[in-house]
This record gives sequence, C-alpha cells and structure tokens, in this order.
Amino acid sequence: MTTTFNRFTRVVLMTIAALLSLFSLMSLKPAAASAASYSVVSSSNMTKTAYHRASSKGAVYNITHTKKLASLSKYPNTTWYATKKVTLKHGSTKAIYYAVKNGAGTVSGYVWHSYLTKGKAPLSLKYAKSAVAMNAKTDKVLYSKSANTARPIASVTKLMTLYLVEQKVANTGSTWDSKVNTSYSGLKRMGNSSVYGGFKFKQNSYTVKQLYQAALIESSNNAAIALGQWVAGGSTPSYNTKFISMMNAQAKKWNLGHATYVSANGMEQSALRGYGYSVSGSNANMVSAKDVALIAKHLVTDYPAVLEDSSRGSLTVAGQLCYNYNNLLPGRKYYDSSLKVDGLKTGYTDLAGYCFVGTGQKSGHDRLITVVLHDEDEFTETRSLMQYVYAKNLI
Repeated sequence: MTTTFNRFTRVVLMTIAALLSLFSLMSLKPAAASAASYSVVSSSNMTKTAYHRASSKGAVYNITHTKKLASLSKYPNTTWYATKKVTLKHGSTKAIYYAVKNGAGTVSGYVWHSYLTKGKAPLSLKYAKSAVAMNAKTDKVLYSKSANTARPIASVTKLMTLYLVEQKVANTGSTWDSKVNTSYSGLKRMGNSSVYGGFKFKQNSYTVKQLYQAALIESSNNAAIALGQWVAGGSTPSYNTKFISMMNAQAKKWNLGHATYVSANGMEQSALRGYGYSVSGSNANMVSAKDVALIAKHLVTDYPAVLEDSSRGSLTVAGQLCYNYNNLLPGRKYYDSSLKVDGLKTGYTDLAGYCFVGTGQKSGHDRLITVVLHDEDEFTETRSLMQYVYAKNLI
C-alpha cells in the first residue's frame, strides 16, 4: 500500500513538474513572438510636422519595437518632428506609428501616433515659482510665470552689487586695480564659514577685480559686502548700510516696481546678524523675476565684459580656486551647445530656494535672458525655457 502510494505520489509530482516546465516554456514564447511580430506593413513619407506628447505615457522605440529609446515622460517640453508614417503589424493588430526626431536631433525613433498631438510643445515649468524670458535688446517679455511677484532671490542679488561696482569703475577715478579693505573681522569669519564662505580673506586687502571675480564666479558673500562698502566709500558696516540705500536708489532709477534690498549679497538678515551686517527692514531681498531680468539686462548691456568672467567654469583668484556653479556652461551636466550660454548667476538659500539667471546669444538672434526663482530643477527648466523661446521663434 505504501509502495503504491509512493509510486502514485512520484507520478503526480513528475506530472506537475512537467506541466510547470511546459507552462514556463509557453510563457517565454509570447515575448519572443511579440518582438518578432512587429513588422512593417506600409511606410510613406510625410511633410515634416511638429508634435508633442499627448500625455506622459508612451515611448520612442526602434522600428522592430524591441528597444525603448526614450520615455515620453522625460520629455515634457520637447517638440518632436515627424517625417514618416509607418503602419506596423503586431499579431493580427495594425497600428500607425510616426518616425520622429527631437529638435536637437539627439533622439529619434518610432512613436504610436495616439501618444502624440499635433503642434509644438507648450512650455510647462513644473518647479519654478516664478520665471521670465526676456529679449535683452528690446526688454520684450517672451515668457512669464508669476513674473511680477517679488520673492527672495539669494545670491542673484549680486548682479545689482556688481553693476554698481562697474559703474564706479567706469565713472570715477577708481580702477580695477584699486585696493579694497577686507580687514573687518566679520567678513573674515564669513569667508571661513562652511555655509556662507568660499573665498577666504587671507589678506587685509584685495583688488576690485579680484573681489569682483570672487563674487561673480564663486558667489563669495564676503567679497560682495566688501565691494559694496568700497562703492559706498568705506570699509565698515555703516558703509554697508549706505550701499544698500544705493542699491534701492538704483532700482528706483530703473523704475523697478518689485525690488527691495536689505543686503548686498543675498544672505538673509537672520544669517547676517551674526557677522555684524544686519540692517532694518525685512529679512530678505525681495525682487520679482521680471525685475531681476531687467537688472541682468542693464549689466550685460552696459558692461558686456562681465560675460568674460561669467562664462568661465573656474578661475584661480589670489591663489584660491573660484568655481562657477552654472551647470549650463560647456562641459557641465546640462550644457546644450545650441544655446550659447555664457552667464550669468546662481543663487540659493533655504528661504529663496534655487535661483538662476541665464543668458546666451545665438548667431543671428538678440541676446536672451532667463530667470527662474525658487526652482528645484533650475538648470533643466532654464534649458527648457531657452529651447522653447528659440523653437517658437520668439527671439
């Protein structure tokens, strides 16, 4: 009885194993058949037509549908250009695909037609709380998102500071080789800070040019304040207060309706207080994206030599390496050679979030200035904004 039962059990187990093996083999066949069953039924050229994704679904495949080349979810602002209509057969089903290529020519393949909708891609800046694109020659706003809302702007502040430095050098007897007093203890401590430092004041004086480059390229906070005090005529915190008044006066002269300054470098008062540089007023500089763009326009138009330094990836200043955090420059992660980006200024504090002012000038076009404020993805969205402006022929 036991022997018969064991034999019966073995037969059952062997049968189950055979069935499992068969099911396993059968489960592999559809995948292989699926890959092989995509075949071209017909193909015809079409007039080059612009499309963009209809939703975040879908992908770009090779002609045999065996390899995914790109997910449409990662291209929210991309315009795809279709040049061919292809009917593919998969099993007993036929479907129309478009042969497409993005504007930059870096991705091409086949997309099911229902995943696309006709027309150039509208711009969607998901993260930026405020943004603007401006023609630097005409001041024309080419794109805006909450562009007139004043927000904290962090180190983007330094564009106004550097403009006033340029103005003093251009209009007085001062030169780029003039010496700036950097002996104040609060500025030395600021330069040594792991949070607010970067360019250390190892000397009691530096040239205007050295501090200018440190403030622009490295975004040195202590260099910006020292320069502001120099512009105002001294080297102590009282001259910092005077300089801030000059910043606000310049904003008023330019008719900037949404710009108020309380610091020369963009740090909040809560942080400046520990270094002896707080003043009366609000906690942060509050400037709109549009007004930031206008400040940048004045800087690059009146003093275009600023771009010689803003386009540098890094520079050694007084023996210290100053690193430019603009990741749209050549060799950086978000570089796009077609955009010709050569500036301009990054910024970040917890309150302001990531801020970035970008600029570039393609051959045959006016100079473009873009601003994104409080943006979690400032370089990707700036690149998308610039690409959008050019794709729409707005500049």
